[in-house]
Amino acid sequence: MRPEYLIYLLAALILTMGVWNLVRYDQVGIASWYGEPFHGRRTSSGEIYDMHKLTAAHLTLPFGTIVRVTDLETKKSVVVRINDCGPFVPGRIIDLSFAAAERLGMVRKGLAKVGLKVLKYPDVPPKKRCLADK
Repeated sequence: MRPEYLIYLLAALILTMGVWNLVRYDQVGIASWYGEPFHGRRTSSGEIYDMHKLTAAHLTLPFGTIVRVTDLETKKSVVVRINDCGPFVPGRIIDLSFAAAERLGMVRKGLAKVGLKVLKYPDVPPKKRCLADK
């Protein structure tokens, strides 16, 4: 087989895997986590942040949305409830609580490539939102 065919085959495989992730998840990107400095402070939704609960911050999903977050490298997943706005760092799509990051095994790494799948939107849309849907 000619070497350039191997390159084309590899590129096709990588492209197929990327497309599969886009079909499987509502959003794919980088997750980070936040903990101690924010523990006990009020979140954007008005509730008190508890780093030991399975919660997360997102910029466009409404407060109360239930999301499955899957680490695309390890395939570990965790279900979280959106209760805060963030992340505010370019290139990141979700900020997880310490407990959620611990479940994914990403506390030491700090960041992970994840897929987000919305499981349930809130029954009553919240009055307050972070950003309008894009």
